[in-house]
Amino acid sequence: MRVLGVDPGSAVTGFGVVEGGGADHFSYITAGTIRTRPGQSIAERLRTIHQELLKLTREFAPSAMSLERNFVARNVQSAFRIGEARAVAMLAAAESGIALYEYPPNQVKLAIAAFGHADKEQVKFMVRRTLKLAPDFELADDASDALALALCHLGRAKAPRLRAAVERPSAGRASAGGISRR
Repeated sequence: MRVLGVDPGSAVTGFGVVEGGGADHFSYITAGTIRTRPGQSIAERLRTIHQELLKLTREFAPSAMSLERNFVARNVQSAFRIGEARAVAMLAAAESGIALYEYPPNQVKLAIAAFGHADKEQVKFMVRRTLKLAPDFELADDASDALALALCHLGRAKAPRLRAAVERPSAGRASAGGISRR
């Protein structure tokens, strides 16, 4: 199973593609960030994110997208912007015909670092360790979070007793911004 993890944001959206096979065997495929230009309108930023996610689904053919579920933010404007970026990611999954799964941040941290309140460095360390990436492997925080989302889904999908806890809100069918990957 190949999973595209997406950490949504209107300025920077992280992505990571991981393939799972066997008991605890995970293979790193790619990861990076979709960066929008500061001078772009929100509509242009969202179009960029949408088009780049569609490119990723076509290039890497994931069978599922793992997306960070909304959380309550202190800044209402930031919460709206994250929600908009989530919506275009959901649309990209639907247009690409791939299943969409959502996980709250604490559930992802618990699955990856065995602690629901792990900080970004702990999550990044465990992502590197799980995927057998070198300690000096360049990995942006947003890309690390996206890889953690993909790994969380793969771990849940492989554990039969946990499958019932996995939410599957939607699926759907597909059609470009700045993308960087490692």
